Amino acid sequence: MNIAFFLLPKNELVFVYDHWTMRQAMEKMEYHRYTTFPILNKEGKYVGSLSEGDLLWKLKSMCRVDFNEIQGVMLKDVPLHRSYEPVLVSSEMEEIINSSLNQNFVPVTDDSGVFIGLIRRREIIDYLAGSFRERNLSVPGEQSKTT
Repeated sequence: MNIAFFLLPKNELVFVYDHWTMRQAMEKMEYHRYTTFPILNKEGKYVGSLSEGDLLWKLKSMCRVDFNEIQGVMLKDVPLHRSYEPVLVSSEMEEIINSSLNQNFVPVTDDSGVFIGLIRRREIIDYLAGSFRERNLSVPGEQSKTT
């Protein structure tokens, strides 16, 4: 199955750039109420995913926190504590499913590593539930078609 069907394209997503400051990322997180964002470099390549926890750990390591200081801390200088490994747009669905077991979303890149979008775990679960229904199997929380 072509994973592009499940892809949320980059132009519909919220992301940050690695040359942005911590303050810019925190303001974006606050505004959109997301807990994790894909990080792109200036060329649009996926370099990782930034979480609230990553920002908190960086703040803690700075000891004395002054919001004027975080205006100078670039995201590329914030250690990422969790790896959201990207997959290629040509990947098979099985690889996407395996990646989604440990991540809320799966970043998708082209062959050059340029970020083109992501696939959320909920789309993968919907796909799997639909596959169960097609095979006339019971999906947890639904009544069986045979009863």
